[in-house]
Amino acid sequence: MSAPEQLPEIDNGLLRFLTCGSVDDGKSTLIGRLLFDSKTILADTLNAIERTSAKRGMNAVDLSLLTDGLQAEREQGITIDVAYRYFSTGRRKYIIADAPGHEQYTRNMVTAASTANLAIILVDARKGILTQTRRHSYLASLVGIPHLLVAVNKMDLVDYDQAVFERIKADYLAFAAKLGIKDVRFIPISALAGDMIVDRGERLGWYDGPTLLDILENAPAAHTERAEDFRFPVQFVCRPQDSANPELHDYRGFMGRVESGEIAVGDAVTVLPSGATSKVRRIEIGGIPLERAIHEQSAALLLEDEIDISRGDLIVKSAEAPEPVKQIDATICWLAEAPLSPARTYLVRHTTREVKAKLAKIDYRLDVNTLEREAATGLAMNDIARVTLKLAQPIVADRYADNRGTGAFIIIDESTNNTVGAGMIG
Repeated sequence: MSAPEQLPEIDNGLLRFLTCGSVDDGKSTLIGRLLFDSKTILADTLNAIERTSAKRGMNAVDLSLLTDGLQAEREQGITIDVAYRYFSTGRRKYIIADAPGHEQYTRNMVTAASTANLAIILVDARKGILTQTRRHSYLASLVGIPHLLVAVNKMDLVDYDQAVFERIKADYLAFAAKLGIKDVRFIPISALAGDMIVDRGERLGWYDGPTLLDILENAPAAHTERAEDFRFPVQFVCRPQDSANPELHDYRGFMGRVESGEIAVGDAVTVLPSGATSKVRRIEIGGIPLERAIHEQSAALLLEDEIDISRGDLIVKSAEAPEPVKQIDATICWLAEAPLSPARTYLVRHTTREVKAKLAKIDYRLDVNTLEREAATGLAMNDIARVTLKLAQPIVADRYADNRGTGAFIIIDESTNNTVGAGMIG
């Protein structure tokens, strides 16, 4: 007997993706089915959800419990907080975020979407496009998720009718055109039965496109679709104190994570906001010298010149240096129960830099149900608005549309140290 044919071991890079949509569209069940059919569930995890399913009086395993990880969520049968799962196939690694479908948890969905490169928007085949479908689609577009996949779920409850799928597809395309959403794909699925998730099944013969897992396996990873400027926020200045090792006496390594782009030994760099310049003398990752470092790698940079650099500074290539600014226009989502107050001073944390900030003005608040712009003097929890912030010290920022790492920030309450808002510049 010949050995079974094996898929080639191809690494397409880490893919972070999000599932979202209206309440009870089957987001958690979809992820559970994806993990179950791709055989990435550990035996003890499967045993645990089998026991929980039995306690709830179910005859079959409730796969949604794989992501509804909090006990309170399991008891209520809803998703409250964002649940994350990690898995890998022979072709790539994944981080999944399962966002709540309830309107009052809009802020949770925004934070989950901020790092995703693809969003799966579930639509119940019986209900079609709902308000929450439009809301989550808009939010996914707002936070810069470049690829949307509309999965029309519960096709088993409409007898796998192609006409139902085509009608929902047409309705969504009409809505997407108004928002300017360009990259959107559609797939009919049954998360409960497993059709078109990992295996094609036998009841959707009229659909000749790829399965959901095929789409995920071939989706572009972050930082791979266009050239990006080099951005390196300094997290820590490493000065080893080892008198017995003379080689370390003059060691000064600037440590951090490459947010975007790449850097090589010999490249000319500028340190912002000071504007000092030098060249890269050495690059180390884990103490090992390398010729270059690329996006999302944590590295230490050693420069040819003695420059005053500290945490919060940004190292960029000299030919790609942006201008420091003390005022930013941004779209923010307010996360706190206490409303945004124009009279208060807040902390803005941008990359590794923290500066004090005050609200200069609110241009408008967005009604995420109607997408209408409304006048506002303050913001309540879950509100999304266009604002201008004045900063006490300069930051070096890119437009969020150009660079999600250096175009995003969070707002912190000085008195409680709680995160109260998240923003996107540009």
